[in-house]
Amino acid sequence: MFAVIKTGGKQYRVAKDDVLAIEKVTGDAGAVVVFDHVLILGAEVGKPQIEGAQVTGTVVRQFRDDTKIIFKKRRRKHYRRRNGHRQHLTLVKITDMGKGIAAAPVAAAAAKPAAKKTTKKAAAAA
Repeated sequence: MFAVIKTGGKQYRVAKDDVLAIEKVTGDAGAVVVFDHVLILGAEVGKPQIEGAQVTGTVVRQFRDDTKIIFKKRRRKHYRRRNGHRQHLTLVKITDMGKGIAAAPVAAAAAKPAAKKTTKKAAAAA
């Protein structure tokens, strides 16, 4: 049996014992996360989601993705900008899925809002 869950603005097709990297969710290694936003569970399709369905998983580790290079250039204008980005990710192993399963006493998986970084110019202006 498989399920389609939505977390971090993305949808993932998961099955039991799958390990997947998702957008960062709160929790240290070994913590249990519950995904309540289940779009498909087996042959049942939700409109837009299935009521009472849950997918549980355990956090394997928190990590950062490889560097993605953002390069901007305007030809013949001597304009080049190079920047990098490393996304915070969580490695999750899916342990159980279904309707009315006994969820662990840990809060549902909600993506941690990204903290705004202050730049030197913004700090100096404040």
